[in-house]
Amino acid sequence: MARAESDQQVVITEDKDFGQLVFAAGRGTVGCVLLRYPANARLSMAADAVQLIQSLGNRIPGSFVTAEPGRVRKTRLPGSG
Repeated sequence: MARAESDQQVVITEDKDFGQLVFAAGRGTVGCVLLRYPANARLSMAADAVQLIQSLGNRIPGSFVTAEPGRVRKTRLPGSG
């Protein structure tokens, strides 16, 4: 996370702990995309992630995006205005 922030890059992860780090612990991040795909939907995860990034593009920085099969939620990061 520190490296992504220093390089001004968005984090893409499957680790649910990133939500805890960002919202509860107040760790800084440019933006984060959390992919929550169960085993039976993993085949579509990469294509869905590409589509998500293409559709949201420059609206991802400053946001915490949670993507699940058929659903995307975008929340503004604390302190991002």
